[in-house]
Amino acid sequence: MTAHSDRKITVSDFVDRHFHWLALAPAVIFLLLLTVYPVVELIAMALSTITFERASEIWSFTPGENFQQLLDDDIFRIALKNTAVFALVSVLIEVFFGLGLAILVSSTGKSKGFIRTVLIIPILMPPVAIGSMWKLMYSLDFGVLNQAITAVGLPPVNWLGSTSLALLSVVIVDVWHWTPFVFLILFAAVEAVPSDVVEAARIDGASNRSIIFRIIIPLIWPTILVALFFRTILAFKVFDQIFLLTSGGPGTSTEVVSLHLYKVYFQQNDLGYGSMLSLAVIAATLAFIWVAHRAGRFVRAKDA
Repeated sequence: MTAHSDRKITVSDFVDRHFHWLALAPAVIFLLLLTVYPVVELIAMALSTITFERASEIWSFTPGENFQQLLDDDIFRIALKNTAVFALVSVLIEVFFGLGLAILVSSTGKSKGFIRTVLIIPILMPPVAIGSMWKLMYSLDFGVLNQAITAVGLPPVNWLGSTSLALLSVVIVDVWHWTPFVFLILFAAVEAVPSDVVEAARIDGASNRSIIFRIIIPLIWPTILVALFFRTILAFKVFDQIFLLTSGGPGTSTEVVSLHLYKVYFQQNDLGYGSMLSLAVIAATLAFIWVAHRAGRFVRAKDA
């Protein structure tokens, strides 16, 4: 009886001492199964050539072949450049408009709640609906944009079929879609700016321009960096809009990394090289996160 009680007390003490590890164990196991194992499998695929014969996979260990193909892939370099241009231009425009809308809506009265609700409608729409809607608007023959242009006597514009305009046209769609997301982040930050600081500046004779550039923006600068950070990562992974609007064309003028990955995996069925491309994208994303983290630490240290 005593031995049984001692054993129960020992087990109870063990659970009490290690409860935090036992509570985390399911989450850790779940994380390993859904994250670590796929990454290991991806690395193994990137170092192999995978072919299909008689409904079965045949793996050949060729560690240098896929990497050499990555170095020789001209389309990947074009896609990487297009992705960088797309992300840089669209995110900067979105932050600019999002900040302007946040400051403007914050200065309104009781209607700010209604205006905020209307402005977030684009981010609530499914990407397929957005792509279909804008493709109709960009139509060369009956799109509403070309109808407005021809109504004033100008020739119609081939928005999605011109190599010089296609990427810009996709950027416009992305700005329309994601500016409300940036607006929501920055609007919360602007609303959190102490009103007594702004009122004191007005009493001292500060203009609206001075209040914006010398008080509001410096106070919400960390939030602006967060918005830049998140939107850049999301913009770097863009796929649905370009797939629906241009499919990477005309030529390779709108080819982006995610679309190139899709074509390598599902159209060319090159799983080994597709995995190597995925590792390259992951490495580029991690490098950006590291640089953004260092830049954020520098800004915080400078403000301090």
